[in-house]
Amino acid sequence: MPRVTIIETGLVSPKNRELHGSYPQMFEQMIGAADATVTFDTVGITAGEPLPDVEGLEAILITGSPVGVYDPFDWIAPLEDFVRTAHDRQVPMVGVCFGHQLIAQALGGTVRKSDKGWGLGRHVYDVVPANGLIDGTRIALAASHQDQVITLPAGARTILSSDFTPHAGLLYAGGGTLSVQPHPEFSVGYALACCEMAHAKGHAPDSLVAAAKASLAEPLENARLGSAITRFLTRSR
Repeated sequence: MPRVTIIETGLVSPKNRELHGSYPQMFEQMIGAADATVTFDTVGITAGEPLPDVEGLEAILITGSPVGVYDPFDWIAPLEDFVRTAHDRQVPMVGVCFGHQLIAQALGGTVRKSDKGWGLGRHVYDVVPANGLIDGTRIALAASHQDQVITLPAGARTILSSDFTPHAGLLYAGGGTLSVQPHPEFSVGYALACCEMAHAKGHAPDSLVAAAKASLAEPLENARLGSAITRFLTRSR
């Protein structure tokens, strides 16, 4: 059975965890819907759990987080080293949101807060043709972020983009590493909760939050990207 090691880099609040699950549970549900044979290990690095030896891993998934990749937490630099080792050894690895940004930074890209502000609600992304992973020409997914990948690492190519997030999906040289800014693991309920949290913190203006919440009345295409991520993580090395 394929085994995915989930690196948990952020915690869902107790209230929302009860309603929507933890980030690892969201990913387990997403991947399990595409392939029920996959099993999981979770490493909570923000809780002080040590990173595993890359050599023993079949596949890696790095979650989202409320913190920035440039924040001075003592677990970020070791995670960047871990990413570089996994990438060099071509262990299938996927990063989502914070994970997307962390992988880009670890491999030489630049990440910072965007001058475009918050990306919330349902966003539609252009899919680069013949990318080998995601079919179709456009895909609608939930977003919740201020930070963005601004410059790409050497050898990375953009496979998802939008006017708001030009580098929303990256495939790295060698084909063993994939990262995406939007959240295919988010339910509509949790995407709405993220809008509320951004508003409650005073960071996102009322008009943006209202539009983001209204956008989530339209369908999300989580299964398409979730299936692509699952195939990427479980393919033979």
